[in-house]
Amino acid sequence: MPVLGTDRPERSAAQQSVDCHAARFTTHWPDPAVGIVTVSGELDASNSVEFAAYVEQSAADGVRLVLDLSTLEFFGTAGFSALHTINVRCAHSGARWALVSGEAVARLLRVCDRDKVLPVAGTVPEAITLLDGEPRRLLQLVPEPS
Repeated sequence: MPVLGTDRPERSAAQQSVDCHAARFTTHWPDPAVGIVTVSGELDASNSVEFAAYVEQSAADGVRLVLDLSTLEFFGTAGFSALHTINVRCAHSGARWALVSGEAVARLLRVCDRDKVLPVAGTVPEAITLLDGEPRRLLQLVPEPS
C-alpha cells in the first residue's frame, strides 16, 4: 500500500506513479492546471480508498483533473464508491474533474449511474474539452415551502 502524504505533488510535465495492490496510479501534468490521472490494472475494495486519496492530493481550486480509467481490466463497486467520494472532495476543494471510461467502468456505470450524475467523456481530449466548458451544477437542496 502506498504512503500518501497530505502535501500536494509538484505539478510538472514529469509523471509520478504509485503501485497499489492490483493497480497503478499515474499522474501527468501536461499543463499546470490540467492533471491526467491514469489508472491501470484492477480497481476494487483492496485499493479504492487509496485511489480516492491519490486523486485528492491533486485536487485544488482551479485544477482540472481527468481520470483515465479506460484501460482498467476490472472495476468493482468499491471503485464506483470512490468516484462519488472524488466527486464530493473535488466539489469541496474547487477542482473540476471528468472521467474517461473503458469497458469495465462503462459496464458498472450502466447499472450504478443510470442518471448520469458522474462527468463521463469518451476520450482524454473530450474530457479536457468538457472541463473547459461551463462548470457542472451540483445538486442544491432547497427548503420545503412553509
